Amino acid sequence: MDDIVKQAMVKWPSVPHCYGWLGLDARGNWFMRDEQAQASGSFRDGGAQAKGSLLKHDKLIEFIARNYEADGQGRWYFQNGPQRVYVELELTPWVWRLSSDFFVRAHTGRVAMLHACWLDEQGRVYLDTDIGFGLVHTMDVSIAAEAVLQGLWVPLDTLSLTMPERFGYVCSPDLERSNQATAP
Repeated sequence: MDDIVKQAMVKWPSVPHCYGWLGLDARGNWFMRDEQAQASGSFRDGGAQAKGSLLKHDKLIEFIARNYEADGQGRWYFQNGPQRVYVELELTPWVWRLSSDFFVRAHTGRVAMLHACWLDEQGRVYLDTDIGFGLVHTMDVSIAAEAVLQGLWVPLDTLSLTMPERFGYVCSPDLERSNQATAP
C-alpha cells in the first residue's frame, strides 16, 4: 500500500466505505460504475450498461493495483486514501497472465506462485496461488493447456458457483452488505 494512502487513513480514520462504484471484469479490466451503471443491474449479470466506464488512465490503474487487497471477510477493495472502495467482481479477485515459461502474474502486476489448477463446468481455467484465487486470462488459456499437456499442471474439477465460498472471496460486497442489513 502506498505511504500516502496509509497517512490519509491515519489522518481521516472514519471515512465511510464506498460500495458499487468499482468493478473488475474477467479480463482484468477496471470499470467505474456511476449511478446510471449501478441502476442498470449487477456488475456480473447486468450487461454492458451495468459495467460502467472502462478505466484507461494508466496512472490511476497503477494506483488501484498498488492499493488492492481483501478484508477479513474476503471482500476485495481499493484503498483510495482514507476511503475503502469495495470492488464488484465479475468472476474472481485475480486475473492471471501467463508467460510461455508458465510464469504467473496478476492483472495488477504481482507475481504469484501456483498451488493448484482448476477447471469449471464451462471450461474456464483458474489458478490457486500464494496470493489468492483467480481466472486465467482468455488470451493465455493456450499456455495453461500447454502446461497441462506437459504434465506440469493437473486441473481439478470445480463448479463455478462454489468457488467464492471455497476460495474465500465475495463477488458483490454491496449485495452481501445489503443481505446482512436485512437479516433477522
